[in-house]
Amino acid sequence: MGVKVPNDEDLQRAFRHLRGVFQAEEGSAQARERDVLVTRIEDYENEHHGFGPVGKKP
Repeated sequence: MGVKVPNDEDLQRAFRHLRGVFQAEEGSAQARERDVLVTRIEDYENEHHGFGPVGKKP
């Protein structure tokens, strides 16, 4: 997806920015920005703070 969230500090910055565009009107530039931010945040959290697959025992 291009640019990744590199660390926890940037993750917090992404969350703060997301608050400003979270309720953007669908189809708008802000909505596209929101969708990209959500994907980047999810990718970072899954990589660094993920719990693994649900329902599987270690």
